[in-house]
Amino acid sequence: MNDKKPPKLRLGVNIDHVATIRNARNRSSTAHPDLLRAARAAIKGGADGITFHLREDRRHILDEDAKHLQKELKVPINLEMAVTEEMRDIALRLMPHAVCLVPEKRQEVTTEGGLDATHGHIKLTKIVRLLVSARIRVSLFIDPDPEQVQAAFDAGAPAVEFHTGSYCNAHGAARITELERLQRAAQQANELGIEVHAGHGLDFENVGPVAAIPEIVELNIGHFLVGEAVFVGLEESVREMRHIIDRARRGI
Repeated sequence: MNDKKPPKLRLGVNIDHVATIRNARNRSSTAHPDLLRAARAAIKGGADGITFHLREDRRHILDEDAKHLQKELKVPINLEMAVTEEMRDIALRLMPHAVCLVPEKRQEVTTEGGLDATHGHIKLTKIVRLLVSARIRVSLFIDPDPEQVQAAFDAGAPAVEFHTGSYCNAHGAARITELERLQRAAQQANELGIEVHAGHGLDFENVGPVAAIPEIVELNIGHFLVGEAVFVGLEESVREMRHIIDRARRGI
């Protein structure tokens, strides 16, 4: 019998939508609400790291935000970015703890699915290897699909982040099916020596079963926590999420 307990889950809090609120009135890194204050509140509530997506169209996080947060925060920064030369160069200047390579469509409201790691493999592999050689932890944001996991491995990615949107949007038997899909993909990645993360659409109600998957070591959650902060504050919304995922990890 294996009584080994899974490691404590790392919680990354995505603060993109704090910037969305700010930009509705003033697109300035010094405007209210302050992103650094938001990040510190999330950390106080139990976040292990801060995630943000520097999009090509700069619709929420700005370049100055990224520089300021990287300079001021002591916790790991996880930079989400498209697979482009511009973003590659920004990452190499910024030197965050981690980079998560994501798909990006200019017309989408938010990231709608995982990166197709089987497409543009040569370009993807070059960027992964360059960032890894700079000692940046690289993950690929992919769907929990066997071909995508294998493609991530072939590209040399040390980690993957599974897109949990299909799981979160499903109900009843369909949600169970999606959870099993996540479990199988997490096992496959783990067997290949790839670190496993997950995120997108997770909230208080649906996060528990994902947090209980032992191969997953990190969750990145943003939109729900920022929305809940309207009612209880960001520190408290993160604290409650921390409590839920820790209990799920312990099998409670």
